[in-house]
Amino acid sequence: MPAVEPLNTIPLQQFISTVKSAENSRAKEIKIDIATAKNLAFTLGIVMSRVHGELEQLVADSKNTSDEIINITMDGKF
Repeated sequence: MPAVEPLNTIPLQQFISTVKSAENSRAKEIKIDIATAKNLAFTLGIVMSRVHGELEQLVADSKNTSDEIINITMDGKF
């Protein structure tokens, strides 16, 4: 499997920080400039593509393994 390039999640972290600050100050809205919105959108796209690719790889890898049956009994006790 080829080396996976690390994700740059700084735009996501900045957005989350902005939302937290707005919430803490009880703001009703946040505004971001188009460059920030574009970086956020591209970062989300890259993250979602990576997750999708890894999920497909996981499914493909699981097809190559033997099926395993797991029995779960629930007796209602905690």
